[in-house]
Amino acid sequence: MGLSTTLERLHCQAVHNRWMRYFAVFCRVALAAGFLPSGFVKIMGERFTSLSDNQPMGHYLEALSHTGYYYTYIGIAQMTAAFLLLIPGTAALGAVLYFPIILNICILSLAVRFEGSLITSPLMVVANVFLLCWYYDRLKYLLPFSRPPASALPEAAGISNAFPRAFFAGAAATVALVVVLVTNVFDVMPRNTQADCRSQFKGRRSHRTKAGYAFCACIHQQGQPLDQALDAYHQAPDDAR
Repeated sequence: MGLSTTLERLHCQAVHNRWMRYFAVFCRVALAAGFLPSGFVKIMGERFTSLSDNQPMGHYLEALSHTGYYYTYIGIAQMTAAFLLLIPGTAALGAVLYFPIILNICILSLAVRFEGSLITSPLMVVANVFLLCWYYDRLKYLLPFSRPPASALPEAAGISNAFPRAFFAGAAATVALVVVLVTNVFDVMPRNTQADCRSQFKGRRSHRTKAGYAFCACIHQQGQPLDQALDAYHQAPDDAR
């Protein structure tokens, strides 16, 4: 059995399951809800967060808000993708438009270690990938696969009410894995405020309090680049005992 035939079979089983359909609708609505507020704020020309300019994400957003119609364009793109997702007939196009936007936000969040979207943006990428797979029948013509003959395609079946335990167990495991990875991959975080930044160096990191406080000052007081502040932190010695 070829790859394209296998994908056709799996897709047919998924789209004819009632619970999978509910999940696809949930993903569409959730993703649209994630872009509508932020897109509207950009179109109105307002800044999306109240982070200080010295904070890495705040510095980026402050600069982005002064890019004129480019800032408005991003908001229009976000709202367009959201509205397309909410309309069943255009949801596949919405998923395609949504993906590069949310992937960029995810990489940005990881690069500047922004807690506000450090967990949500990877999960939104995963949900978006699910929707792209859900609309495989509409997007498969873009893939470099040879299409199977009509005789090899699965026959249309009725709607199944069987609960796909394996799928939802895998979905729950994926969410848990993403949360565990993104919350443990970084040794230090800039956090949103200097007080929050300092709090992470208490307790188990008490032997790095001086270096940690200097790191927080570099970020929130001096406005140094994140990479530069991290280098200084890692090169600083442990507290004297």
